[in-house]
Amino acid sequence: MKRRSFLRGAGVGAAAGIASPAIAQSQPTVTWRLASSYPKSLDTLYGSCTYLSEAVSAITDGKFKIQVFATGEIVPALQVADAVTNGTVEMGHSGSYFYIGKDTAFAFGTVIPWGPNSRQMQAWLFHAGGLELLNEFYAKFNIYNLPAGNTGAQMGGWFRKEIKSVADLQGLKMRIGGLGGNVLQKMGVVPQQLGAGDIYPALERGVLDAVEFVGPYDDEKLGFAKVAPYYYYPGFWDGCAELSFFINLEKWNSLPPTYQKVLKHCAMAAGHDMQAKYDALNPPALKRLIAGGAQLRPLPNDILRQSYKHTKDLYAEMSAANPAFKKIYDHLWAFQQDSTRYWQISDLSFDLMSATAIQQRWQDG
Repeated sequence: MKRRSFLRGAGVGAAAGIASPAIAQSQPTVTWRLASSYPKSLDTLYGSCTYLSEAVSAITDGKFKIQVFATGEIVPALQVADAVTNGTVEMGHSGSYFYIGKDTAFAFGTVIPWGPNSRQMQAWLFHAGGLELLNEFYAKFNIYNLPAGNTGAQMGGWFRKEIKSVADLQGLKMRIGGLGGNVLQKMGVVPQQLGAGDIYPALERGVLDAVEFVGPYDDEKLGFAKVAPYYYYPGFWDGCAELSFFINLEKWNSLPPTYQKVLKHCAMAAGHDMQAKYDALNPPALKRLIAGGAQLRPLPNDILRQSYKHTKDLYAEMSAANPAFKKIYDHLWAFQQDSTRYWQISDLSFDLMSATAIQQRWQDG
């Protein structure tokens, strides 16, 4: 990609507020490796990595290069954070909640059940102190984090059998990431955590009874509807899902300040691009899935009600056991409550009004 055409098309140079020729003349040549948890076929998730790489190279006239590697090319999907911590790679691209086994506070970098929506998450991260709190936590693992984009609200997943009540969840083996698995476990589910490339074979072989991943566009690519026809919504555990660009903290601190600024702004641009792509690509993908036989279903109310209670109980338990979890949770929950009160009279009321009007037009033909 040519530098000037990229900058014109993406507007990244203007966003960064940096004169590209000046960077090229005065800065060192730096080459980093970035390991993603996702395969190249998932062009929304993996695509944010290539967007970042191309933007950084374009703005710096090729002085700062980030080589992107898909899952498995350097490390397996769920070992990306370790690779960044120990310096195997300078950068990683992953979902922070994959690493709650290290510390439950890793969940906040992605999403928590019954947590904020994507715009609330962005507001908390960039303008309410959330990112500073997260990076204070990540520093214990030699990681500096830059948000890498959001999927928006996710679906509840694909099930081999119809789910009519909490009783149908008993013993059900489900691929699910983050604390959503802990909540569903309280309702009888046996949660499994697998990287994207391992999910379909496990579902096909019957090792899994259900799977949640992201939403229609990615789920269509991964072929889940071929094996599990019932498609449920909403994913109460994924009101949004923020991805992370993990950076080795020592490598981050060694970057020239100008390159740090370039990386921050390019990551932000990549993140905006990713959610915009999902918002554009998910609706037609859902239409195709339904036309192909997918059975769209809402999660039963008793599951939603019980999940909320179990979620709040879980947060109380984790806050009592982990001061880092409590510190971040208390901050996020206070922000979410205030934000949601406002959303009830702004975006939520508008969305309901608009959806009702559109639905009525459909009914009227």
